[in-house]
Amino acid sequence: MLVEAVGAAALGLVLAALALRRLPGRLPRPVLVHATGGVGGLFGAFVAHSSLGPGHLPLSLLAATAVTAALLSLLPRPEAAPERPRESATA
Repeated sequence: MLVEAVGAAALGLVLAALALRRLPGRLPRPVLVHATGGVGGLFGAFVAHSSLGPGHLPLSLLAATAVTAALLSLLPRPEAAPERPRESATA
């Protein structure tokens, strides 16, 4: 179970680092992104371990990856739309 938890947390941190490299300007502070990745991995592994039982390490890590990806997808801020020139109201 310890290997499962460490592996899930490591997967979460790797996914968080990849998200920071892929979307550098759209994510909040890196500390928050890394914390979300680690906690998401642990939570996904916990849910999978609780539902499947012990002995399903690959499926638990897959669930950890899926939960981490879902949580990280909630963090990006929308891109700023380019400002259009305003038309005058008197025209």
